[in-house]
Amino acid sequence: MSSVWPLLFLLLPLCLGPGGEAKATRSCAETRQVLGARGHSLSLLPPTMISGEHLRVCPQEYTCCSSETELKLIRETEDAFLGLVEESGFSLVHTLAVQHRKFNEFFQELLSASEGSLSQLLSQSYGRLFIQHAPVFSELFSQLRGHYRGTSSGLDDALSEFWTQLLERAFPLLHPQYSFPPDYLLCLARLSIFPNGQLQPFGDSPRRLRLQITRALVAARAFIQGLATGRDVVSSALKVSMSEGCVQAVMRLTGCPLCQGVPSLRPCRGFCLNVARGCLIGGGLEPDWGSYLDTLLLLAERLQGPFSFELASESIGVKISEGLMFLQENSMGISAQVFQGCGGPHPAPVRSRRAPLSQDEVKQLWTFPPEEEWPTTAAGTNLPRLVWELREQLHRFRGFWTELPLTLCGDPRMSMDVTEETMPCWTGAGWGRYLPTVIGSSLAEQIKNPELEVDISGPSLSTRRQRLLLRAATARMRAAALGHDLDLQDTDEDASGSGEGQHYSDDWTARAAAVAPPARPPRRDIPVGKGGGSSSRYNHSGARSKVASRNLPIHPLLLPLVLILLGPR
Repeated sequence: MSSVWPLLFLLLPLCLGPGGEAKATRSCAETRQVLGARGHSLSLLPPTMISGEHLRVCPQEYTCCSSETELKLIRETEDAFLGLVEESGFSLVHTLAVQHRKFNEFFQELLSASEGSLSQLLSQSYGRLFIQHAPVFSELFSQLRGHYRGTSSGLDDALSEFWTQLLERAFPLLHPQYSFPPDYLLCLARLSIFPNGQLQPFGDSPRRLRLQITRALVAARAFIQGLATGRDVVSSALKVSMSEGCVQAVMRLTGCPLCQGVPSLRPCRGFCLNVARGCLIGGGLEPDWGSYLDTLLLLAERLQGPFSFELASESIGVKISEGLMFLQENSMGISAQVFQGCGGPHPAPVRSRRAPLSQDEVKQLWTFPPEEEWPTTAAGTNLPRLVWELREQLHRFRGFWTELPLTLCGDPRMSMDVTEETMPCWTGAGWGRYLPTVIGSSLAEQIKNPELEVDISGPSLSTRRQRLLLRAATARMRAAALGHDLDLQDTDEDASGSGEGQHYSDDWTARAAAVAPPARPPRRDIPVGKGGGSSSRYNHSGARSKVASRNLPIHPLLLPLVLILLGPR
């Protein structure tokens, strides 16, 4: 009998089963190796399993983790989960950032090329005359860039001011025998801005340029802002805020296998999906994300179609040259209107007087090089290719937020591969098959999530804020696609240049001939007197401020802008 006892002691651990004292003899060597490589102190890691009554999250069975080790693993698994979420969205953020940079550089290159082209063209035509008045054109492009960047408003006023200054400089060139003091030029400007057809020195070119450049700039600005907003919103939305229940669920998913001495046993896929969907349900951007992408691509199509930024930038020099040609060809009738409205000008002083130019000299002064000799703009750029690339890249991110849990659980660090579902995996309590139901991705279904308690009242405050930003960008882009500017503060009926639903029709032919301007309703009922004698010839009440800021609302915050517009010339 005494010889049987040693054999019984040897067989006893095997009879206790997987949940008995046999686990106490299991080695923690694999866990010690993994955690030691992560920087855990080996003095806190037992060589063999110990009782797990001290554990807070993992099963309180025999374990390889001390209390300190479990707490450290909770922080590590939380950081790893958050890092994996951001890593999954890195490609999307990078795509939006790269597209924003490419389109922004392209649009600004077009404006710079347009300015350079116009400068080269006018230099060939006017020589020193252009150099003397070059700041007028530089200021125009400065205003266009400011409007594109969103740093200045009132594009209508900037364009009107440009045509007014251009008239003040071009009209005296037609009549060098006369003197035009500031008051006379103010009267000239006032005559040119009234929309009742009294004086339209540049024909229909100002209206057509306004339609083209305003809508194209509004669309480009909304598009660039939309890309920037999408980039920032996605980057913020990927910084998930994890609840206590989510932190514990992630620990059970990826940390507890280490404490159970089986670090190589990967979590079950269904287990991972329940945890990921429960943790991410309140941080996604659906359904606003799909609407944002649709509107972004719609506006991109408009920018290469009816609101072409390329044609609009090219049309700046074309419309200006057409306006100057109209002034030259109709100089006699325009001068008669000016002399009737503002009175006859005084002769220029003898010392500064020179003989009027002959008709041939005038034609030579206002003659442009042949069209084929005009400098090209934005060489090497291709907007259709940029739009095609944008469409191709964003297409794969359409269901990003809905599929994010699937993306996370496709990572081998998070769960078994979908092809390995029949193999034993970590269930949260041990190895085997995951039996709980895998819930869907809707918010209502999360109430049945077996792994954590989910707040189904709605998204977090941070997520609500990001969704509002995305909706605002979508609304701005949708309005821009219809030719409207939601950022415009002026409420005048014609302030945005949208023309109450007008379309471009023939305005999009870059070098089309000017047509007769249509009648436009007046913005303000401002009387204009026709001066007769020299004492009342320039006696128009008000100063240039009424010309430059006729559409600006009276607000103290706009005073710096008014001072800039009224600065020295």
